[in-house]
Amino acid sequence: MFIDQKFIHTRCRSSFSLAEGAIKIDDLVKLAIDNNMPALAITDNGNLFGALEFSIKAAKNGIQPLLGSIVEILIDDDINNLHNKSKILLIVKDDIGWKNLSYLISKTFLNNEGQGQTPISLKELFNHSDGLICLLGGIYGPLCSYIVSGKIKEAMEITSSFKKHFSNRLFMEIMRHGIETEKSTENYFLKIASDSSIPIVATNNIYFGNLNMFEAHDCLMCISEGTTISNLNRNRLNKDHYFKSQNEMVELFNDIPSAISNSIFIAKMCSFLLEERAPSLPSYPKKLSFSEHQALINDSQNGLKHRIKVLDIGHNEESIYSDRLSFELDVISKMGFSGYFLIVAEFVNWAKENNIPVGPGRGSGAGSLVAWSLGITDLNPIKYNLLFERFLNPERVSMPDFDIDFCQLKRDQVIDHVQDVYGKDRVAQIITFGSLQARGVLRDVGRVLEIPYGKVDELCRLVPINPSEPPTLQEALDIEPKLVAAMQTGEEISQLFEISLKLEGLYKNAATHAAGLVIGDKPLVEILPLYKDPKSNLPATQFNMKYTELSGLVKFDFLGLKTLSILDMATNLLKKYNPSFKLEDISLNDDKTYKEISSGNTVGIFQLESQGMRDVLVKLKPDRFEEIIAVVALYRPGPMDNIPSFINRKHGFEKVEVLHPLLKAILDETYGIMIYQEQVMEAAQKLSGYSLGQADLLRRAMGKKIKSEMEAQKEIFVEGASNNNIEKNLASKIFELIARFAGYGFNKSHAAAYALIAYQTAWFKANHPEIFLSSLMTFDSDLSDKINIYSNELTRLGISLLGPDVNYSKLSYDLEESPEGELSIRTGLCGIKNVGDKALNSIIDERDNNGLFNNLLEFASRIDDGLLGKSHYEHLASSGAFMSICSNRHKAFMSAQILVDISASSSVDKYSQQQNIFGESTDLSEIWKLPNVDDWNVKDILEKERTTLGFYYSGHPLNYFDSFFKYLNIKDISKINTDVDFIFDSVGVVVQVSESSSRNGRFARVLLSNKSSLTEVSIYSDIYSNKKELLKLGTVIYLTVSVMKAPNNRNRFLVKDIYLLEDRINSLITLFEITLKSDINIKKFINNFKSNIEIDQNSYKCLLHFIFEDGDNNIVKVETKQYIKSPILFLKKIVSLYDVISINPIIKK
Repeated sequence: MFIDQKFIHTRCRSSFSLAEGAIKIDDLVKLAIDNNMPALAITDNGNLFGALEFSIKAAKNGIQPLLGSIVEILIDDDINNLHNKSKILLIVKDDIGWKNLSYLISKTFLNNEGQGQTPISLKELFNHSDGLICLLGGIYGPLCSYIVSGKIKEAMEITSSFKKHFSNRLFMEIMRHGIETEKSTENYFLKIASDSSIPIVATNNIYFGNLNMFEAHDCLMCISEGTTISNLNRNRLNKDHYFKSQNEMVELFNDIPSAISNSIFIAKMCSFLLEERAPSLPSYPKKLSFSEHQALINDSQNGLKHRIKVLDIGHNEESIYSDRLSFELDVISKMGFSGYFLIVAEFVNWAKENNIPVGPGRGSGAGSLVAWSLGITDLNPIKYNLLFERFLNPERVSMPDFDIDFCQLKRDQVIDHVQDVYGKDRVAQIITFGSLQARGVLRDVGRVLEIPYGKVDELCRLVPINPSEPPTLQEALDIEPKLVAAMQTGEEISQLFEISLKLEGLYKNAATHAAGLVIGDKPLVEILPLYKDPKSNLPATQFNMKYTELSGLVKFDFLGLKTLSILDMATNLLKKYNPSFKLEDISLNDDKTYKEISSGNTVGIFQLESQGMRDVLVKLKPDRFEEIIAVVALYRPGPMDNIPSFINRKHGFEKVEVLHPLLKAILDETYGIMIYQEQVMEAAQKLSGYSLGQADLLRRAMGKKIKSEMEAQKEIFVEGASNNNIEKNLASKIFELIARFAGYGFNKSHAAAYALIAYQTAWFKANHPEIFLSSLMTFDSDLSDKINIYSNELTRLGISLLGPDVNYSKLSYDLEESPEGELSIRTGLCGIKNVGDKALNSIIDERDNNGLFNNLLEFASRIDDGLLGKSHYEHLASSGAFMSICSNRHKAFMSAQILVDISASSSVDKYSQQQNIFGESTDLSEIWKLPNVDDWNVKDILEKERTTLGFYYSGHPLNYFDSFFKYLNIKDISKINTDVDFIFDSVGVVVQVSESSSRNGRFARVLLSNKSSLTEVSIYSDIYSNKKELLKLGTVIYLTVSVMKAPNNRNRFLVKDIYLLEDRINSLITLFEITLKSDINIKKFINNFKSNIEIDQNSYKCLLHFIFEDGDNNIVKVETKQYIKSPILFLKKIVSLYDVISINPIIKK
């Protein structure tokens, strides 16, 4: 293998040296092949992230993988020792070496205490040195700083320590990159090596693949450090840090040939290959007196008996269930997965027993009767015709994969339980790696090159967005001519794209998978190296999901679903009024629920609340659960094309047709339209004699669209169909039709499970809207746009929303019942921004323990010092939370510092256990004087509510302008329903702005609130770019809108122009005609007028006509001009004057 080989690289970073290494694993293997190297080392900075991937790919290509890492070590415990930290290179020699390196690297992460990796102490290193080859690191190693400082004796002592523990596995590392320190220290390294009988090895400190990558890698280093290319003080590498050829290395070290040949010697020393392993499950945690499979049989049979009894399934049907159960158990046994089912059932049922809501199912697992019998899932797979083979195919051995949804708030409790059961050292999350993708790499490189942000942002917007399959930068260039044109506009942009194309796809950072956990049958560090995110309490694997599974570990998905938390809260609220209520017992045939869904009023309903989905529901008018399953599956790209036909067939506007009578029973529930993957499988079974296992393989082949596989499957399908007397041409046509559907057909098991959650949320909204919306608002209290939507929904439903109040609010949103039994929703204190839960809970605890608060002063005296600062009091006041103890919000706001001082003073008395010097009966108002100020006007009160809560509850901003709307030709946009395109003016409050990109630039969909509803309008790039600054949340705007019919027959509103409403009113008013009483004392009136109207020289000048009768009954018109700050305030103040009969604003035509 090593005949005629001259040199092998033993120091090489991959892209797993995050934001430093610039060689992807595939490219690394290719470099070894292209350079005729039979072996190659991967030695990333302080990690083994790429070890298994590199090992598998290198071995597959005939390259011996050498695994190692560049690790940081501590020479001693003296933090003031300048020579303390350094780096060495460790390479795995054998199996013991892999275990030791895996342990050492894992420990650097697991002991980080939130501070990044910790260096390895010499003691720890030497205790785990067996099986490891050590290269002393050259100028980055422990000897260099001693040599530079002239401490040769100390350098020799360190060398002796390493020699003692690594023996003949220790090498003196020499590098030649043209760096001055390398030149000045090399002879010392050679002398120490000679004196200590340590062999020398030449290495190149590789960061990138070739010289063409140098400039791009320089930018990558800047991205890593958050600096720019012009920063002269940044870390820089020279051009020599690339993957040099054998001949280049031989030439570079031609004076020390042994340094070159020793690289071959090191490779020959290594006899370890990290390979993929078969999946290995931990043992079932409960003690058993029989096999795991027998335990599965017992638990499944008992569970099925219970399910049959509860559901009152007829005796005649029982055999169907028992036969299916026996079949599934047999398959599970043969595939060796009994333990897997038991493990999942244990933690799922533990969660249920501990009142932690669990979803009814997710993914294909809902198709298993065993899972249903064990309580893992809650959907009857036989009733809904869900297929086991879609989950576990006896003809394609692969691990089952249960994805379990848990209540978001309590998910961590389940993970803690799993750790308690199996051991904390046997449970871990799975690492993920963030890479530089098309838009991101353009932004990062643009920043590094100091290209103006606006210019880079404009280019980024031209890169198409596809969340499910983001295009690469090259793909974007292939389909967007404007990007190609931009590249040709100058060297700056050309360089941006050239570098970005080279860096795209490189790893930038590490994180952890949102849901994936692995459970080992022994301490995980004995199976694979571990990582720990500084923000997490759980360790994680160092291999990504694919390679974690290839290392023999089985993934379990623990997902947190907020909707389950919402349903849990709603259930607990309802139990106050109906203690026997159980969510699982609600009828799936509730008329009110289907009416709610069919009305399209599905705000807040899981999976059904988007505007497009609401349009579909209004037309479909679903009246059975199977149609909810279907619409969940249909409403996605691809299947969506079948929605019109599905609706028309349901309502009899289109004939239900199938290509062959054998398909009728399969497609009956979906009106002859193939929607589900399970229908593809059943069709193959019925028409062509496939087993369901074979049919699942057919489905997968159709999904992958591999031509050779498709042709082979088509031949089998057509031949099988001939046994059912189906003509070849028809069979071929059916195959092509099925193949088209299979490409985007949806998993019915998943659709059914999520349809059930959708139905449950709809049931709550239809039957107990106050409870449901209260729960929704609690969990979305920090999302202002959502809270606004829910607030409007409450208005539509006629449900009162009460403000937060220190005397009546709980932390969460809650129900309040009036003496007449009418339910309202009380805003939770959690809804107030910038006041933490700790402070809010202390207010609630004090109130619950010692009674309601009586006034502001008493409130402050009962709150411990330090819990509420000045800003907290200001936010509480602005939100209206003090209304029950101080109705003047402005006064409460201005009293903030005094209230802080009162708390401090009262706390001193409490903690010193001294009696208040003023006595318990002292009137605090005699000591503390609160400011005497007028309250805010209605407009200001509403704006304060919006800024502190995200919504209005005491009114609506448009109310402020009511007096003017009758003079303006304003239409209520929510009530526009026309078949004719036309243009009109409207008003609204901005509650949500969703910005998107198109080839023509940025555009936005804006959700507007009026007094009773929400309406979405679209604003395209020309208007949006000029008026974007007006679209801040809470802004009251005046719009000119064009309405037209969209293809879905829904009105589509396009904004033609936007103004601030008050500015628009100012610009439209040409004058005010003010009619006065006939017997007016004009001189007295003018004095009164001047004293009441605020004059602001910075405001605009408005023409006023005063009209009155003189003593001779002549109509007199006096014209004047007046500075007016606000026409609305002016109108309100003028009307209040005694001598004014009427005031009429004259509007421009």
